[in-house]
Amino acid sequence: MTPRRGLVVLFAADVLSAVGSRVSMVAIPWLVLVTTGSAARMGLVAAVEMVPYIVASIMGGPVIDRLGARAASIIANLASAVAVAAIAATTELGFATLLLLVAIAGALRGVADRSKELLVRPMAQAAEVALIRVTSLHEAFARGATLLGAPLAGLLIYWTDAASVLWLDAATFVVCGLLVAGFVRPPDAPIEARRDKYFRSLAVGFAFVRRDALLATMLITTFTINVFASASTAVFIPLWVAEELGSPAGLGLTLGAFSAGALLGSIGFAVLATKVPRYLTFAIGALIGGSPRLLVLGLSDHLVLVMAVTFLSGIGIAAINPVFGAVLYEHVPTNLQARVIGLVAASSFAGLPLGALLAGELVSGFGLIPALIGCGIACLIVSVYPLVRRGPGRILDNPAPTPLEAA
Repeated sequence: MTPRRGLVVLFAADVLSAVGSRVSMVAIPWLVLVTTGSAARMGLVAAVEMVPYIVASIMGGPVIDRLGARAASIIANLASAVAVAAIAATTELGFATLLLLVAIAGALRGVADRSKELLVRPMAQAAEVALIRVTSLHEAFARGATLLGAPLAGLLIYWTDAASVLWLDAATFVVCGLLVAGFVRPPDAPIEARRDKYFRSLAVGFAFVRRDALLATMLITTFTINVFASASTAVFIPLWVAEELGSPAGLGLTLGAFSAGALLGSIGFAVLATKVPRYLTFAIGALIGGSPRLLVLGLSDHLVLVMAVTFLSGIGIAAINPVFGAVLYEHVPTNLQARVIGLVAASSFAGLPLGALLAGELVSGFGLIPALIGCGIACLIVSVYPLVRRGPGRILDNPAPTPLEAA
């Protein structure tokens, strides 16, 4: 198989895994609801899956270094299939058992996702495809998987039941592992990481991120955007719709406008990725994608205006992940990528649960409109920071070859 076809197979495996993960994120809470009747337990099981995912993304870096990204991806995907199948097969064993299995599945998914990300760079280089093109296409496919996964899960649950849908999800992990095992072969042997002790190895990755101005600037920005994006989706938009419109139709229209904008922006950026200045695109995308959709909710009660601004915010936010992904592949020393990429991904994802909690507390303490305007201003301040701090941007727009080893 040619390197380009191997890269296509890697993309297919990643998209299949993403769709399966989105399906399980709907099916598992629904399984909890029908078996326990508790909405509180639905929320708990969702958190129990996400927290191990974040932790494993950080802690799994040294393990991936030792095993190699390809082997780690195969093992983690096949183990994920076993964990998800166990959830489907043991629905009568009680809620505590379910929580344990969900936590294991979440941790394994974190390792599987980080491992596949580490295969992108060598496969793209072998296929002679620009990394920014690869990351932009990946973002477009990921947006598509997100849009497909949730409604697909709902339909499958309607046609069958939640346990049967989880069996299907387990099968997607098996197929993903087999695709990587059979067709994804990085051309170069993985670079041997220094045999540091486990926690020393983690510390080296933390130290690299802390002292690197470019990564620190982009990580702070993406973390902040994720905090307020989660706050908007989980709390602000539903409350605004309930208070200003009184109709749940507005919720679907507003969230749909953002998803449509993000998908369109991802496709557009995939076309233009190699033709635009990357750091400036990242900074403008953060500026457009964050605060405007918060401020418009706080300052307007017109659904059409809110949808229009939200749609534009979706377009803006679509450039953030592809640019950041290309930076990680090009800028981070090869033997540190497992640890640094895992740390960065986990730190970014950590903003999602934090945002929902923060929004709930702010609304309870100050009311919806003051919370929206306050968060919009805070997000604006952080989003302007990359535009003001242009020094790191020169590194991004003129990347040096990735070093093989870090000091």
